[in-house]
Formats: sequence, structure tokens, C-alpha cells
Amino acid sequence: MSAANTPSWTEQLLALQGRPITDADRQRAALHLIDWLGCVLLGHTSPAGQALHRWAAQAAPGPCWAVGGLSLRSEDAALVNGSLGNIDELDDLHREAVVHPADTLMAAALALAQREQATPHALLDAVVRGYEVAIRVGLLAGTAHYQHWYSTATCGVFGAATAAASLLQLDATQALHALAQAGMQASGVWQCRLEPGFSKQLATGRSAQSGVLAADLAAAGMAGPRHILEGQHGWLAATGSLPDATRARAVLAPAPGTPWLIHAVSFKPWPACRHVHPAMACAMQLHVQIADVGEIVRIEVSSYQTALDFADRAQPHTTQQSRFSLQHAVAVALLRGDFGLADTLPESLAQSALVRLRAATQVHATSRWSRAYPAHYGAQVRVWLRDGRRLAAEVADAPGDPENPLSNAAVLAKAQRVMQAAGHGSQPVTALIQACADLPHAASLDGLWRALHQLRWA
Repeated sequence: MSAANTPSWTEQLLALQGRPITDADRQRAALHLIDWLGCVLLGHTSPAGQALHRWAAQAAPGPCWAVGGLSLRSEDAALVNGSLGNIDELDDLHREAVVHPADTLMAAALALAQREQATPHALLDAVVRGYEVAIRVGLLAGTAHYQHWYSTATCGVFGAATAAASLLQLDATQALHALAQAGMQASGVWQCRLEPGFSKQLATGRSAQSGVLAADLAAAGMAGPRHILEGQHGWLAATGSLPDATRARAVLAPAPGTPWLIHAVSFKPWPACRHVHPAMACAMQLHVQIADVGEIVRIEVSSYQTALDFADRAQPHTTQQSRFSLQHAVAVALLRGDFGLADTLPESLAQSALVRLRAATQVHATSRWSRAYPAHYGAQVRVWLRDGRRLAAEVADAPGDPENPLSNAAVLAKAQRVMQAAGHGSQPVTALIQACADLPHAASLDGLWRALHQLRWA
């Protein structure tokens, strides 16, 4: 624990929030908002999304927009919207923190921005600050935390509370208490990925809701532990994630002029677990070299151990399993040179060519890729053909990572494609994307609310 006269870790995180936020930072925040909204609209069409809609339809009305055309109280809107971004595995990611920041904090920021009638700059600045805290808490917790805890939810609640505190314009003491109350609610264990159900969605939605609640309680004078992160019985110790002093200093005291961490977040181009994207990218490179996948006799995938822990699934049987299968991702990429939403459906899983390719695939972890993780997500794919040739491709960073970025145009095209796949017409989708893109220079959020309410729901 910090000495009484030294700042606590939450106080050090909050001290970083005073750095200048530029137009480029706000443009980046708007781009992540667009990406997240696409994920949320598509998630609404899923069984989990429909279950949430049935629950939300019975909730008390309020002033805040929620997916499905509902108007709910801020806490309920945050819960509903925050539960939907991770369903189709298209959500953004900070690799080293292993946190998908948008899943939790965007919903909290959107709800409070509408409730408080905030300005566009206030919303975007809250997003930038929320990303910073969610990611830095994830960096403190590290990959050991990720073994049992769903870091997006457990670390994301701190980001959600930060974004909410920013929109409420809480002072330093109140913001400290908001993070303390967030820590008291930080939860979400990985058993949800081993069994069927929608608890993974509840974890992110609840974190968004808890972030709103934490800030509202702090605004009302509800004090909390100053050392919620690093204390003897604090959250990091309780989850077995307390870092050593060197790592803590690096996370809590970045060099002057360090860019906001939102710029280090990756965009996903394909609807699958991020751990399969490096291998999938390799297979897409090989696709252009192979005229007939029927000539493939053997496929070997090497990646880092966590990729195998999450996605070594030779014969997936459900849509969800298909998104967490190295074998299926590589097979589809070799066959088609792409991977889309249709490739996660049962009829794709049953294709004879894909069944054969998956069966011909061996996966293993190597020290090279495992040592690079989590700073880099890498893989190599090797393919043997009937004529004796052996082809290989490797990537050290997947498409969409900062070292291998998607263009802004590609992110916007992805959002357009995903929103239309959710059943929304081209015109309202284009209007929504433009409303978000205009936010850094807009006078109010009216255009965003208008575009959201113009969406039509089946």
C-alpha cells in the first residue's frame, strides 16, 4: 500500500486525466464510437440481444436511448447497450491489457451524455479518459488476471466510472470515490466462456451500469477506499493480480508527452476472437498462392499459448464455437481469402471442404510467439500440398493493430457493412456514421440522437 502522504494508484490514474485532449484524440474517439455502435446494432439481432430486449421492454422508461428503439433510465440503457458489443467478436482491443474498452465504457458514456445533455466534446473527452483508465488498470492486472477473470468487464468498469465521472464533472475527490465504488463492483469470471449462455454479455453490461452507478454515488457523497487497487485487501490483491513495483511505475507514471492510449487500441476486421486473427491473416496470404484447396494435405498453425487456450477447437459445432476456432478460421481463410459473418453459421461449419481442412490442421504454441504476447499477437501458418510444395506465411501483428492499422475508411466501411447486416437501411446507417464522424466539430449531440432514433427495428 502507498504511504499516507503519497498518492494512491487511483489518484495517480486520475492525475493523468488532466493532459490536453486534441482534435485528433476526439476524432479517434468518434471512430471507436462508430465501430462500437456497429457491434451493438448487430448484437441486438442475436439470441442474447433479444433476451436483453425482452428484459428492457419491461424496465422503467427514461431519457436515454437504448438499442431496439427503447428509452430507458441511464443505468438500464448502459446495461442493455453495454451487453451487446462483444457478441459477434468484432469489438476493439488493447492487446497488452487484454481489454476491449468500448464494450463497457461507451455505453456508460453514451447514457450519461444524453441524460446530462452534454456537449460533443464532453462525450468524446470522457471516452478518451475512460479508455485510458480501463487500459491502464488492465496493464496493472496483467495476463495472469486474464487466466480466470474477464478483463474487459473487471477492468472496464474502472473506465466506465471514469467516463461517467468526466461527464458529471466530478472533482478530484469525487472521481477518486467513483473509482473506489467501481472497484467494489469489478467482477466477471471466465467460466462464462466454457459453458453455453449469455453471462459474458451480462459481465460487460453490468460493468457499464456499475460505472454509471459508481459515479452517481460519488456525486452524492458516497466515499470509498482510497487504495481500492493496491491495498492489502484491494482489488488487485484479491484477484491475484498485484504487479511488482517496476511494472506499476511504468503503468502509472508514463513519460511526459505519452499519447492517449486510445491510439494504441486495435480494430478487428473479422468477426472472430482476436486470438485467431494472426493465423487467419497468414492463411489469407496463402489463399492467393493456392489454386485448389483440395490439393492441401496438411496445415500447421503455430501461435502463442493463450491463442490455443481460447481457440484450439478442431470441429466447432455452433456459431459461437466457430468464432473461437483456429482451425475453422484458417480453413475459411484458405478457402475464401476472407472471413465474414456467414462463415460463422452452421451451414458454413458443415461444408465438406472446411470439415476436411479443419481435420488436416494441427495447432501448437511456440516460445517465439508466446514470448511476444501480449505486446504482439503473432502466428505462422504452413501448408503442405500434394505435389510436395510447402508454403508458409507469418505475421507478427494482426491486421488492425497499431503496427498494421486499418485505415479510417476501412473502419467506416466495416461499420456500414455490420449495421446493414443488422437489418438497417443504407440511408439511416450512413446518417448515423456521419453524425458520429461530425462530433469533434459539432455544436451539440442533437444530430447523434436524431440519427439513433431514426433507426428502424424489426
